Amino acid sequence: MTVRHWTSIEDPTAAAAALFGVHLLLALLISFHVLISRKRPQSAAGWLALTWLSPFVGAVSYLVLGVNRIRRKAERIRADVPERAPVVEPHVEPSVPEVLAPLRHSIDQIVDSPLLPGNRVSVLIDGDEAYPAMLDAIAHAQSSVAFQTFIVDRDDWGRRFVDALAAAKARGVEVRVLLDGVGVWFSWPTIIPLLRAADLRWDRFLWSFDPFRMAFINLRNHRKVLVVDGEVGFTGGMNVRGRFVASEQGQHAHRDLHFRFDGPVVAELMALFAWDWQWETAEALEGPTWFPTLAPAGDTVARVIPDGPDEDQDKAAHAYLQALACAQERVCILTPYFLPEEPLVWAMGAAVRRGVSVEVVLPERSNQPMAQWAMGAALPDVLAQGVRVWTQPPPFDHSKVMIVDGQWSAVGSCNWDPRSLKLNFEMLVEAYSPELAATLTELFEARRDRGTELTQDALLERPLLLQVRDGIAHLFAPYL
Repeated sequence: MTVRHWTSIEDPTAAAAALFGVHLLLALLISFHVLISRKRPQSAAGWLALTWLSPFVGAVSYLVLGVNRIRRKAERIRADVPERAPVVEPHVEPSVPEVLAPLRHSIDQIVDSPLLPGNRVSVLIDGDEAYPAMLDAIAHAQSSVAFQTFIVDRDDWGRRFVDALAAAKARGVEVRVLLDGVGVWFSWPTIIPLLRAADLRWDRFLWSFDPFRMAFINLRNHRKVLVVDGEVGFTGGMNVRGRFVASEQGQHAHRDLHFRFDGPVVAELMALFAWDWQWETAEALEGPTWFPTLAPAGDTVARVIPDGPDEDQDKAAHAYLQALACAQERVCILTPYFLPEEPLVWAMGAAVRRGVSVEVVLPERSNQPMAQWAMGAALPDVLAQGVRVWTQPPPFDHSKVMIVDGQWSAVGSCNWDPRSLKLNFEMLVEAYSPELAATLTELFEARRDRGTELTQDALLERPLLLQVRDGIAHLFAPYL
């Protein structure tokens, strides 16, 4: 009797050749896709190296993380979104100061949302002013409430918002709540059980246990939008967290600015929410319940600038670049996280060399240590351009504002870092208003005057180990 001894691979050489052939085919196909779709040479080179030098691991990584399925889905949804009827009566062509006409023209070319006259903007300082104003608007809602934010803590203020939304629903108001799939976990226990108990219509943006959808966990919806009856809108940088209420938290409070909008631009805030809601739920929000006809409410010309991985251009970064290019006298930047990439650093330097004063105010102590370390590595290059940078002592300031020449302001959810400008779903509102710019400049200068100005020499004279730590953190800047 003959006994045959079988092995799992009868011909190892043939098997190896077959695996190499599969790797070669995958690498070639992925290389074609990378070369066609990747705009940045550094990104393309990185994916090509990983694909060719890490057989199968590189290919799978690219298929899961490298293909922009977000933009493909956006294209499908745009094809299904119905055209909205005009919501502004009567139509008036917006006018801006002549010196800012190039900035307006540039943003016109990349943003679909219109520049709208007839708006009123109110500045709300910290949660002490923002939360009561938002809750009061919800309490007076008659037809609809659209509420979107990154974080809602399950604290006293989070409960007040849930209670107000539940009371509006009980009155017959249409209520929709959209939270970010990652941001909702920043508070534990989460607010989700309270939303369920209130029987509210809510969802999480880009959250799933499906491995291919979980690949989007690095893409976060950082927008903060509240629209009531399609007529009153709120946006800015503030999440719903009790730590933003200075009267309760004292020296442990966080600071921030939020904004109330009345007038035609509210329709564009509502359109932004409706887009995100349809993205996640497939429900289209249409008609006068969500989009009533809006009359002028003030003298501010404003426009919503949406940004995110679903867009074909980095619109917030473009707005910042063009604002720097058009500035003639002064640029003020207030931001919690400041990791500008090279084009923004060069644009700030070019503005300084034209005689423009470029001033930045940052927190002295960040709520994210890695981000603070990375900023320590980035700031010497910024200071070398002649930009002046101050750090203000606690409490931590989460505000996000840019002011140009005392006439143009950009407010919203967007930070000056790669995460906001490349990965997150963000939004800005640009406003042509000397009055708003004056108010924001006064707030900026109050923060600057209590801070300490940084120097390049001081940063470079720090202990070597600290500089190495900061340099390592800076390698992760796109993901902080």
